Amino acid sequence: MGLINKLFGGNSEPKEEKILPWIALNDLSQLESIANKSKTKTQVVFKHSTRCGISRMVMNQFVEAYGLTENDLDLHYLDLLNYRDVSNEVGYKFQVMHESPQILVIKNGVVVAHASHGEINNLDLSTFI
Repeated sequence: MGLINKLFGGNSEPKEEKILPWIALNDLSQLESIANKSKTKTQVVFKHSTRCGISRMVMNQFVEAYGLTENDLDLHYLDLLNYRDVSNEVGYKFQVMHESPQILVIKNGVVVAHASHGEINNLDLSTFI
C-alpha cells in the first residue's frame, strides 16, 4: 500500500501555500505612483491572465521560486482580464508590447527588464535590487 500511495499522491499532509507580498494593481493612477516609487525601490509588475493555463502554470512556478522580501522590491499583481484598461496603459506608459503572462521590472521610471511566458522564471529579480 505504501508504494501505491507514493505513486498516486496518497500523502495526506497538506502542502503549505506560499503567499507573496502582492500589491493589487487595479487603477490607472497607480502607474504614476509605481514610476515615482521606482526611483528609490525596484517595482515589479506581474501581468496574469486568470483564464490561461500557461499563465497559471508560470505564475505557480514564479510563486514557488520567489525568494525576495517586501524590503527588496514592490511586487504588483495585475489581473489583466478584469483591468484591461490598466493593462493597456502599462504597455503605453512603459513602452513594452503586451504579452501574457508578462513581468516588467521598473527602475528610475523605466522598464529595465521584461519577460513573458516561460522566460519569466529565468529572470533573476535579485540583480535589480
